[in-house]
Amino acid sequence: MTAMSNVFRELLQKIGSGNHTGENLTRQEAATATKMMLLGEATPAQIGAFLIAHRIRRPTGEELAGMLDAYDELGPKLHAIASGQPVIVFGVPYDGRSRTAPISPIMALLLATVGQPVVMHGGDRLPTKYGLPLVEVWQGLGVNWTTLPLNKTQEIFEQTGIGFVYTPRHFPLTKTMWEYRDQLGKRPPLATMELIWCPYTGDAHIISGFVHPPTEGMFQVALALRKVTKYTLVKGLEGSCDLPRDRTAIISISSSTAPQKLERLHLVPREYGFSTKNVALSTTAELVSDMQAVLLGKPRELTQTALWNGGFYLWRSGICPDMPEALAQAEELFTSGAVAAKLQQLIQVLE
Repeated sequence: MTAMSNVFRELLQKIGSGNHTGENLTRQEAATATKMMLLGEATPAQIGAFLIAHRIRRPTGEELAGMLDAYDELGPKLHAIASGQPVIVFGVPYDGRSRTAPISPIMALLLATVGQPVVMHGGDRLPTKYGLPLVEVWQGLGVNWTTLPLNKTQEIFEQTGIGFVYTPRHFPLTKTMWEYRDQLGKRPPLATMELIWCPYTGDAHIISGFVHPPTEGMFQVALALRKVTKYTLVKGLEGSCDLPRDRTAIISISSSTAPQKLERLHLVPREYGFSTKNVALSTTAELVSDMQAVLLGKPRELTQTALWNGGFYLWRSGICPDMPEALAQAEELFTSGAVAAKLQQLIQVLE
């Protein structure tokens, strides 16, 4: 074994020693372990053992902060742009959607239409779910992020208010980790960390989806350690940032007066006139067709999802003072063709 793999073995022993003798990693140790895995300085056997041991034990918020430190050091970043408010960074599961129709690309267009910049990030169909990724939805809408170097993505972000960090091209060090995820068949803690990763250097508003309630606590600790004070956590569809319609939307927001505390929101769709039904994901072609109808202001079931989510995000970003006004503005932006025009601008800039 090399000297570096001996260092990694010590970190592996800490988290892999069982409930009675195992220890949590410090923030610095978690950063070191993450960098060593990304750079291939640990052996394949060590990386596989680390990922599965960490999955079983579950990460701490401090460990997530260290992983984010490593991604910050080695990963790509879009540079800060002139903006009157924090740039929204949407964090959604990289392994995509398989049951419900995603709406976040439409949200990015809606928000950018009113001057709220948005950054998204992700890759192709990836383990463990191999669901529909955002980049394929964008391609269906006529926007291909996959061929752009980071500097071109930066230019588009500056011109349109929408940027997409495509990890296979912009952060190729992560490719090997996806192979391990496929072989292990489980999401490692890296998948949790990616939900709150911020590949943007300026003032940001992190919006992340989650599934399991304990994840909220981990995110809160990690973001506090990294001095992030503006964030929104959504118990969304399939772990995404998309608000459900079949149940009360459970949302946690950072307090403007006490960042260490979370304010809980419970939004009930029927109280705002929405039916309690999520749109099922069928084929990508049908999803894209429905999205194009939404952009043209045509009535579709997906239009209701777009309005429900659009109203919330227009309110949460500070564009509108309350939900009723935000819902009305979302409908106006769709029916007027303003959001469709933003998509056409994005397509033209990419050409």
